[in-house]
Amino acid sequence: MLTAKEIAFYHENGYIVVENVLSDEELAALRRVTDEFVERSRTVSQHTDVFDLERNHSPERPRLRRIKNPNLHHEVYNRTLRHDGILDIVEQLIGPGLRFNTTKLNMKEPDHGSAVEWHQDWAFYPHTNDDILAVGVAIDDMTEENGCMLMAPGSHKGELHSHHENGVFVGAVSEPGFEPGDTAKCQVKAGGISIHHARTLHASTPNHSTNPRRLLLFEYCSLDSWPLLNGPTFEEFSASVIRGEPSVRPRAEAVPVIIPLPKPDKAGSIFEIQESLKRKEMAQQ
Repeated sequence: MLTAKEIAFYHENGYIVVENVLSDEELAALRRVTDEFVERSRTVSQHTDVFDLERNHSPERPRLRRIKNPNLHHEVYNRTLRHDGILDIVEQLIGPGLRFNTTKLNMKEPDHGSAVEWHQDWAFYPHTNDDILAVGVAIDDMTEENGCMLMAPGSHKGELHSHHENGVFVGAVSEPGFEPGDTAKCQVKAGGISIHHARTLHASTPNHSTNPRRLLLFEYCSLDSWPLLNGPTFEEFSASVIRGEPSVRPRAEAVPVIIPLPKPDKAGSIFEIQESLKRKEMAQQ
């Protein structure tokens, strides 16, 4: 459980790192299953409903950027999504009661791995309130060398930046002359987690090390946060509830919103969407 000091740090800075959340056995299971998915990807040459591929992916040397919706494809990922140690921590920040919104496993292979440009998750899926956060489960050590996430402390309390370019949603901050200000390296040991608020500016560089960087990402919401776009049926909403009971009374707060439309021609993962961005600074790091 988080201490009062840690909770205050999260609310002030918009992110926090918590070490030693998963056991050695749980971590080993995640690594084993993830390796199995990488092996399976040798048989595909294009993006699928499971795999998002790097440009140089091949049967001889498989390179994945993402496993999509991993909790739907293996029970080990689904158990981790519902891990009591993770949920207890998240409830301290946005509970009581939780539901999940999105899941993915982002991967950076050694000496490669796509960068992610500066963005706010909130730009992708606005809700009626912003009690929403993402948990990153570190399958490997997250270091500066292998492309750990970078955070802009306190940015969750600031503006919602434009993620549009030429009238099209490009999934990254596109404002001329944008600078994130002070940044922090979100370094986490394998088995630990990072947590960041949906409005916190964050990014990551390519992997410049000889070690993999695999980060399992779960987005959790308060029970009274309802999406403003692509609204689920009540049955779908109820199925996403992990703790507590579904609420039919959304809490509406005065939070900034920019609708993420229209989408670019390539509107798959964040990696595909950000390909439309003209200025790609993190990719050059």
